[in-house]
Amino acid sequence: MNTHLLALQLMAIQGCLGAFDTVYHHELTEALPGRGSARRELTIHAIRALIYCGLFIGLAGWAVHGAWALALLAVFMVEVVLTLWDFVVEDRTRLLPATERVTHTVLAMNGGAFIALLALGTPAALSRPTALVWQPYGGLSVFLALCGTGVGISGLRDAFAARALGKLALRDDAAPAESFGSPRREFLVTGATGFIGQHLVRALLRDGHRVTVLTRQVRQAAWLFDGRAECVDDMRCLPPSRRIDVVINLAGARILGWRWTAARRQALRDSRIGLTERLVAWIAAAEHKPALLVSASAIGYYGIQRRGDDKVLTEDTAPQAMFMSDLCREWEQAAQGAAAHGVRVACTRFGLVLGTQGALPMMLLPIKLGMGGPLGGGLQWLSWIHVDDVIGGIAHLCRAGGEGAYNFTAPESVTQAQFSRVAAKVLHRPYGFPTPGWPMRLLLGEQSDLLLEGQRVAPARLTRDGYVFRHPHLEGALRSLA
Repeated sequence: MNTHLLALQLMAIQGCLGAFDTVYHHELTEALPGRGSARRELTIHAIRALIYCGLFIGLAGWAVHGAWALALLAVFMVEVVLTLWDFVVEDRTRLLPATERVTHTVLAMNGGAFIALLALGTPAALSRPTALVWQPYGGLSVFLALCGTGVGISGLRDAFAARALGKLALRDDAAPAESFGSPRREFLVTGATGFIGQHLVRALLRDGHRVTVLTRQVRQAAWLFDGRAECVDDMRCLPPSRRIDVVINLAGARILGWRWTAARRQALRDSRIGLTERLVAWIAAAEHKPALLVSASAIGYYGIQRRGDDKVLTEDTAPQAMFMSDLCREWEQAAQGAAAHGVRVACTRFGLVLGTQGALPMMLLPIKLGMGGPLGGGLQWLSWIHVDDVIGGIAHLCRAGGEGAYNFTAPESVTQAQFSRVAAKVLHRPYGFPTPGWPMRLLLGEQSDLLLEGQRVAPARLTRDGYVFRHPHLEGALRSLA
């Protein structure tokens, strides 16, 4: 069989595997473009992607002769070095899921195979005059060219993401450290490997506090925080004699995702209410009681607000009789169990948290593609908060000893249409592409209410307590992240 043709066929397989790895792992499950620790990995990915772009498009229809064969070998050597460097950087910065490790192994084996096959033809190519010879393979060449175009776009995406993360790192380094109170205290944080948790733990460490992290992913957490936080996977690892001054409970399975079947609802309850009850049980047995428990909740507590209803919801607004309201109410009730042991309890009802991770990147994707516009009419209220103000608000509660429920939303609420219009302005994209709501209702069922109904929620207690928002207006908040 023609070894050159076999090499191209293996390259086509490489393109399919690489597309899966990029979309499923790098973009969706790992969200590398929004992860600060992935900046170097993204830089390597960008360089490798641009090399593959040239290889796919070039070899799709051209055969290399003479000195061009030596140039191709040099490119292969650079690619091998970059691949090995990528493996090292990945192992130092994050714990890869099993599926990604398997995918990378298969990619390395397949890549080695097609490189070896192409290298076998080098002696014959060197014996010919230096030239690029047009040698297409029909549909295979077209597919390889498409793969090259796709991987080139992916490389540019990673390069821009690495550049943006570098700018954010400079901004974070220049920002003053958040004060969580003095003197130095012992914090226990659940949900620390999540979007908000990562920001919180780093802020606590910068402020000089000692942090213990409760997580199922002990190794990943240890890498994530450079070994500066103690990581445990069970409350039983903390004896009753262990002193914890403040507990911050952020754990909970992602609310948006598969339909809310009975099994999924139970999983959401267990990850929030079940864990909170275990925390309270540990507090009950602790010899030194924490002074404060800050427990996460959400503005889903208030239920839904029909489009066109401009009523402002505050911490005194009663919940509705629906699943997301019941989930938040029971979650807060579980946390309030710590009050029986002399612990102040503050429940933080989060709105949509804006940051380089979380929901914002996916919300901005259609806008970046020029398809921003009203969703389901666009009149539903969207109550948001910048991640900096989430951390600032929690620090405020830790300093002031807050108690009761607090809405964690910015002073400015907007409709979904207003949000899309402002985001399009910040990103310099057109606005006006409407999206109907019925496909989302068909796909997500009751869960679609989170996106198509919304709530207009005000941070009444935070404002009354004197907290000053760093990002009170949406345009400024998005500009700080775009």
